[in-house]
Amino acid sequence: MNDSAEASDERLMLAWAAGETAAFEQLYARHRLRLYRFLLRHLRDGALADELFQDVWQKVIAARAGWVPDAPFGTWLYRIAHNRLTDHWRALKYRPPVPEDGDERAARIPDPDTPERNLSEFEQRRRLQLALDELPEEQREVLLLRLEQELTLEEIGAITGVGRETVKSRLRYAMDKLRTRLHE
Repeated sequence: MNDSAEASDERLMLAWAAGETAAFEQLYARHRLRLYRFLLRHLRDGALADELFQDVWQKVIAARAGWVPDAPFGTWLYRIAHNRLTDHWRALKYRPPVPEDGDERAARIPDPDTPERNLSEFEQRRRLQLALDELPEEQREVLLLRLEQELTLEEIGAITGVGRETVKSRLRYAMDKLRTRLHE
């Protein structure tokens, strides 16, 4: 998968099911920290969180051949984690008491969702929206159909009533203008 750096989780999962190991590595890298924190916050036990974390990824690995993108990959992944947690609690018949140092342990796990990062991401989205607003309508339309709806050039051409080469040209001009505007 040549564009795996920007590929959706669903595309990566399909690529991995087709045998592309790098696609799985990228999926794992995208979701491992948040999934681990999710499990750790529920379990409050690092060793147990490690165990269930491995179980969840083993279930993902086992299900890859039959995976169908009925729902977003993240939703599917967290459903597996939720079910694994439910099984765990059901087996114990109770929740263990919270360790006295549970909050300290959770606080030591780095959180990439800092206010500074969120503000930076908001500013980037705002700059992108302003740059999109500056594009001519026909360029903005094909760009949004391609990036947000993930339509093929042919599908975009059918929607907009222009040929494939015109769609390609509009996409190229739109991307060039966005790059220039965002690098100012």
